Amino acid sequence: MASPDGASGVGGSPEETELSITLTLRMLMHGKVMAGGSKGETVKRIREQSSARITISEGSCPERITTITGSTDAVFRAVSMIAFKLEEDLGAGADGVSAGRAPVTLRLVIPASQCGSLIGKAGAKIREIRESTGAQVQVAGDLLPNSTERAVTVSGVPDTIIQCVRQICAVILESPPKGATIPYHPGLSLGTILLSANQVRGHSLSKG
Repeated sequence: MASPDGASGVGGSPEETELSITLTLRMLMHGKVMAGGSKGETVKRIREQSSARITISEGSCPERITTITGSTDAVFRAVSMIAFKLEEDLGAGADGVSAGRAPVTLRLVIPASQCGSLIGKAGAKIREIRESTGAQVQVAGDLLPNSTERAVTVSGVPDTIIQCVRQICAVILESPPKGATIPYHPGLSLGTILLSANQVRGHSLSKG
């Protein structure tokens, strides 16, 4: 009879098990950030240097879902590169004047059923993460449109963000999502559809 762990081999220390965990992290980002050049050089470079699999959702709206999958190490390397890339972009927009390190913001997309563990009893866990990393962490109160996911916003300098994301990932790996997760897709909200319909109607009225 085959063993339950199949091809993973017999035994293995907890450290080895931890390294072999596959982590998937979803982030809500502006499409332009990851494009970098006409053929997406930025995302290509991050894929190659981090060894993580990175996919970016299709769509015409400015915000896209960036999905990073791989070993925990590969995912953290990719997040680190993205955080430093965002900081570089912020610095480039400041007319070359360095006014200290501007805080960078990442928006993680996490199943709502895992957000309770992240916040902790009476907010204890999220307070501990804020205090130990120095990053700002906010868990959105509302679900993202047409989904069972929430946005978790992390702000700070890249070094603190990376520590913060590591701690958030440790919590979500320990608390798997409960029930089915309906993933968030940017641009599919009813509000967007109604808004664009109103704009078209307004445009035709102004022409008449």
